[in-house]
Amino acid sequence: MVDVLVYALVSVGIFFLFIAAIGVVRMPDLYNRMHATSKAGTLGVGLILVAVAVFYQELSVAARALSALAFIILTAPVAAHALGRAAYLSGVKPCRDTYIDELAGHYQKNHKLESIEKPAPKSPPESNA
Repeated sequence: MVDVLVYALVSVGIFFLFIAAIGVVRMPDLYNRMHATSKAGTLGVGLILVAVAVFYQELSVAARALSALAFIILTAPVAAHALGRAAYLSGVKPCRDTYIDELAGHYQKNHKLESIEKPAPKSPPESNA
C-alpha cells in the first residue's frame, strides 16, 4: 500500500514539474514564466520530497525531507519576488496582453538597484619595528 502512495506522489510531482517546464517554454514574458516555475515547481518538488519521506519511513530521512520542503516553500516565493522586482526596475516590459501595471507610479524613473554595503573599516598601518 505504501508503494502505491509513493508512486502516486512521485507521479503527481513529476506531472507538476512537467507543467512548470511547459510554462517556461509557453508563457509570453518573464513575469508569467516566473509564476509558472515558482508555483508548479514548488508543488512538484514538494510532492516528491513527501514521497521520499513516506518511502523510507525513518524519522531522520523524513525530518531531512520535510526540512528541505519547508526551505523550498519559504524561499521560492521570496526569490521569485526579488527576481521579478529586479526585472521590473531594470526595465523588462511585460507582454502586450498585460493591461494593468499596478507598480506604475510607485517607483521613480531613475530608481537604481544598489547593494547596501558599508565599506570595511580601515585598519591602522602595521609598523615593522
